Amino acid sequence: MKAILDEKTHPEQGYRPSLGIMRLGKTYGEDRLDRACKRALLAGARSYRHVAAILKNRLEDAPLPGIDVDNERPPIAHENVRGADYYK
Repeated sequence: MKAILDEKTHPEQGYRPSLGIMRLGKTYGEDRLDRACKRALLAGARSYRHVAAILKNRLEDAPLPGIDVDNERPPIAHENVRGADYYK
């Protein structure tokens, strides 16, 4: 919800989408909704439509390709990326 409110010019514009997402918990269950929201954030999708689609298609537990769930960011593989050890 915070991500939706933060990306809007006026936070009030994010109230209805946030309420809609919370209402999905009544239909699909709070546990599934939490997992779907986490997946949506990892994928960069921040809308009611995206979360509803994840729940409808039962994708909340499916792995996201190329994203390390522990770091919550996709790994960068490029010859110019030095890594943390370079700066020690």
